[in-house]
Amino acid sequence: MSTHFVRFRSEALSCNGEFYIHIPPKQLPPFMADNPYYKRKPKTLILLHGYSGDCTDWLYNAPVADYSLKYNLAIVMPSGGVSFYVDKEATGHKYCKFIGEDLVEYLRDTFNLATEKENTFIGGLSMGGFGALHTGLMYPETFSGIIALSSALIVYHLKDMKPDNADPVMANYAYYTDTFGDLSKALESDHNPEVLYLRNKKNNVENPVIFMACGSEDFLLEPNHLMRDFLSKQNARFTYLESPGVHNWEFWIPNSEKGINYLLDNVK
Repeated sequence: MSTHFVRFRSEALSCNGEFYIHIPPKQLPPFMADNPYYKRKPKTLILLHGYSGDCTDWLYNAPVADYSLKYNLAIVMPSGGVSFYVDKEATGHKYCKFIGEDLVEYLRDTFNLATEKENTFIGGLSMGGFGALHTGLMYPETFSGIIALSSALIVYHLKDMKPDNADPVMANYAYYTDTFGDLSKALESDHNPEVLYLRNKKNNVENPVIFMACGSEDFLLEPNHLMRDFLSKQNARFTYLESPGVHNWEFWIPNSEKGINYLLDNVK
């Protein structure tokens, strides 16, 4: 297996984007000779970090190198700042396009990866869980599967936010309006994964398979329940797991591997 740090020119960001990537080996070591995942070409999993993180979060905190080797996965870990992986009108701030177009095209052109929908997944935790849902549903012809862990689905509560009740520890009111625009209209906008899901369904575009997980003591449990209930009502191809846990790597590590297994078993 090889690991690379890459900077490349992104039109969506008007500057260099960056990512780490684990690429599984072409020739297996003898102790893995019977691994069934190597009877197919490598699949690609893009993993998005959480708020205030960067491309090293998954690299240093989770056994993604083991996942890459075990499941014959090219695992790509980009930096997304504090963007919530959404597109803004301002030049250089189109992070959904950065992930769903620029990064995917670079992986195809440079590494011959992510060339087919059935071989391309996206996942993330917290802000990155939201980003995985949003980007995966924005680009359903690119991504066949989504892993969303402890997703920061704050879009459900933006309409109630005012300058005097925004949480200054996380971000001020100006941040939310700059990121999501008119907060009173957020639920009806492209920022809402529900809107994207229903649009795809209306247009007869197949939505990705979705794996969601959230800890029962996580402060983001309620919005994850709302998304779970929406997907259930839509008879979506998804699963939702809830178990004791909070908003930390102790919960995310085992559930990220469960998500990988779920997508490998359910995306054909």
